[in-house]
Amino acid sequence: MKYGLHPVFPIARRKATVVSITRRLKEFFSGKNRATDDGDPREVLDSSYERQLDMLTKVRRGVADVTTSRRRLELQLTKLQQSADHLQEQAVEAVESGRDDLAREALTRRAAVADQIEDITLQRDALAVEEARLTTAADRLQAKVEAFRARKESVKANYTAAEAQTKIGEAVTGMSDEMGNIGQAIQRAEDKTVEMQAKAGAIDELIASGVLDDVTAPAGRSGMGALDRTRHSVSVDAELAALKAGRTTPAIADTPERREVTGGTSEPS
Repeated sequence: MKYGLHPVFPIARRKATVVSITRRLKEFFSGKNRATDDGDPREVLDSSYERQLDMLTKVRRGVADVTTSRRRLELQLTKLQQSADHLQEQAVEAVESGRDDLAREALTRRAAVADQIEDITLQRDALAVEEARLTTAADRLQAKVEAFRARKESVKANYTAAEAQTKIGEAVTGMSDEMGNIGQAIQRAEDKTVEMQAKAGAIDELIASGVLDDVTAPAGRSGMGALDRTRHSVSVDAELAALKAGRTTPAIADTPERREVTGGTSEPS
């Protein structure tokens, strides 16, 4: 502190702040903050985007801090300049009053203020340069973040579409397997139906030929198939004997065998 004036913020402290912001920018651009999670890519992208927004916020805050420091120095310069002007006026008045000693003291204090003005001006100019550089870097970073956001949304949309297609494919595959099983079941049912139909047809043939009795026939008809076969056999034997004897085959209704089988007598016509 010189002559009771406001203290000047150390340049080293402000440079340390600027270096910290610059280092974080370099780390961001070098990709040290990229996500390496192997989870859902959409969540990884969103997480990375949030970190980039956080980094952008910190950079903007750093730029604001530098801007605030520069403006504080400008205010201090204004006050110092006013103090220097006031001391100059005091020196002039002292000379006019013949008080060279007071004039010398005022000019000495004014020279010290001028040194401070020069020092703070250099600091302000350095901060202005750094502010411009950080502002440019922040603008570039924001452009990168916005580009990443657009690409992120595109990748997420494509991933979601691919995921839906995969699920549909899996569903279709499962349905194909299920339809294959159903087809096999239908084929077995059809084969079983054909088998049962063939068996039913064979049973009908056996019933029609008399090998099996029809349990659905009316009472009294049981055993008629065997009786009919016996009757046919006797008739054929009689006709064969008549042929061998050179006789005319008698009418079926008049053969003794038929009358014997049926248990009745034929009346002469």
